[in-house]
Amino acid sequence: MDIVKGNMGWIEVICGPMFSGKSEELIRRLRRAEIARQRVQIFKPVVDQRYAENEIVSHSELRIAADTVAGAEEILARVDPRTEVVGIDEAQFLGSELVSVCQQLADAGKRVIVAGLDTDYLGRSFEPIPQLLTVANGDRLPRTVNPALTVLGRPITVAPRVQAIGPGRDVREVEAAVRLGRRGEGARAADGNEFD
Repeated sequence: MDIVKGNMGWIEVICGPMFSGKSEELIRRLRRAEIARQRVQIFKPVVDQRYAENEIVSHSELRIAADTVAGAEEILARVDPRTEVVGIDEAQFLGSELVSVCQQLADAGKRVIVAGLDTDYLGRSFEPIPQLLTVANGDRLPRTVNPALTVLGRPITVAPRVQAIGPGRDVREVEAAVRLGRRGEGARAADGNEFD
């Protein structure tokens, strides 16, 4: 039997729609690494100010400290050489450079755990997550995890775009159109108006 020695890093991707538990799963994996006494560094984009400035916070209020970065390249500059696990939340806001950054970290022997949206409100690829999935051992969360993303008792597979609602429009109408697959060009509501 051959035993491989040296630093062997890898990339894990946690993706799915909004409210599917991506941040919660990221926090769980990072806490497990900390329990195993691994050196962990955690990053999130500076634009993510929803719950806390210097923490990743799940919708279920799980929290873990994180450093904010303006872009993916900044992660490389801030990772300590002794770090064994790097966590990145809301990765869709860090741009296409994130793929190269994650590969460089993995090549340096680090376990890289990335969480983010893989599709936008129309179900189109939301880069860089789909690119990361091609180079990672990805974990795609079930697209029906949270009942908050259901309409008429059925799951929708993309998050509704609330901004698409005009005067007199109902969010359930937009959600139903998304759930039924009427997305993008020509998607129409019951009143005949197009969704944008």
